[in-house]
Amino acid sequence: ILGIAPWNAPIILGVRAIAVPLACGNAVILKASETCPRTHALIIEAFAEAGFPEGVVQVVTNAPEDAGEVVGALIDAPEVKRINFTGSTHVGRIIAKRAAEHLKPCLLELGGKAPLLVLDDADLDEGVKAAAFGAFMNQGQICMSTERIIVVEAVAEAFAEKFGAKAQSMATGDPREGNTPLGAVVDRKTVDHVNGLIADALGKGARLLSGGEADSVLMPATVVDGVTAAMNLYRDESFGPVVAMIRARDTEHAIELANDTEYGLSAAVFTRDTAKGLSVARRIKSGICHVNGPTVHDEAQMPFGGVGASGYGRFGGRQGIDSFTETRWITVETQPGHFPI
Repeated sequence: ILGIAPWNAPIILGVRAIAVPLACGNAVILKASETCPRTHALIIEAFAEAGFPEGVVQVVTNAPEDAGEVVGALIDAPEVKRINFTGSTHVGRIIAKRAAEHLKPCLLELGGKAPLLVLDDADLDEGVKAAAFGAFMNQGQICMSTERIIVVEAVAEAFAEKFGAKAQSMATGDPREGNTPLGAVVDRKTVDHVNGLIADALGKGARLLSGGEADSVLMPATVVDGVTAAMNLYRDESFGPVVAMIRARDTEHAIELANDTEYGLSAAVFTRDTAKGLSVARRIKSGICHVNGPTVHDEAQMPFGGVGASGYGRFGGRQGIDSFTETRWITVETQPGHFPI
């Protein structure tokens, strides 16, 4: 099994790429991220120190400019029977095409634009807490980060006031000191991308509730209210500490807005009516939906994955075992055969 892991949660996602495949009896190759190769290598060293036989758990690293060639060669290798990849939708499509040439199954956990719906009967304080955690944990650099807060108009002003104040209270600081909710984003490219989304939205009529553009990797918690379909922030994954607040006329409109995306990984719905929450959750096109919980939520025993541009296949649970095993049918005849010819 070839596991290709990202940089944004290097230990959790690096281990996820190989642990269940190993438990299912496979040898594994971890293709380390070019951004954190040493961290990923430590995972393999830990397995070696635990006594795994030589060659059962291996790691491959590469320079960024060699990524395409190296990953292509690994996918093409006849020893590799299946591939799992966690990363961008753009790269996921490339991997899927290359694997398809060999009819090799892929598990792809890709990008997201997770919506958190706040209905008119929601507990706003709980919604604010979950939205702040979902949007700004790890500086928004999580595939299931809350990217869109869709609020029914009846409670929008009250929610905006509470959420804006919460975001303003969340300081950004040097992650080496570890005393602020937000630390650094991964690189300058992320800064430029997020700044561009903010500038585009504000230029088209949105307004800031907190934060704003930044001049370094220490970016503030930014909330942009009044986001519409004309703005890039409405559709483009930010993968940074900015969240769009979108106003819906009612519950039906909120569901329509939630589904107006190519992505479908995680989602959340806040309402005091559990039955209504479950009904709304069933209508949102996503692999995961939480009622009265944050979009950022993962449990090893649960099936984790998305639909649409968020990929296909599942990590975790029984479905995760299916991803790294082959279902076979084997028979033994115990009586003389009787055949029609």
